[in-house]
Amino acid sequence: MADEVREPVRGDGYAVANIDALGDRYGFRKIRRSLDVTAFGINAIAIPPGYETGRHLHEEQEETYFVHRGTVAIEFGDGSSHVLGAGGVARVDASTIRKIRNLSSEEDAIYVIVGGKDGYVGRDGKLPEGETSRFGSAGEPAG
Repeated sequence: MADEVREPVRGDGYAVANIDALGDRYGFRKIRRSLDVTAFGINAIAIPPGYETGRHLHEEQEETYFVHRGTVAIEFGDGSSHVLGAGGVARVDASTIRKIRNLSSEEDAIYVIVGGKDGYVGRDGKLPEGETSRFGSAGEPAG
């Protein structure tokens, strides 16, 4: 079995890394730059216990937030606030004011932000020549 990826590894048509290896401080962890992403913006942000970001919005870029670690509150310009734990996700229009707060008094929070404009091209997946199933050797997952 292969070793778990930590530092960025680039191959022919791909790149892989671990968010924890992209930085050891608070603030931005440059996923886009580390993995050579060109089609959209993507970064991870690490914030300390109790920290609250400033409010911001965008001119054009819609964003999706994904909580990788910790529990955060995402607050919007209309005054609403929503709690997201690990695995939580939120989509925010460009012009919507937002800010993030780490709800823990003891643990760091890390969230990933993906942003772009007019990027969806529809379902364009296909199987490699000669393959007949998109499921691996274990077959379709139950559920």
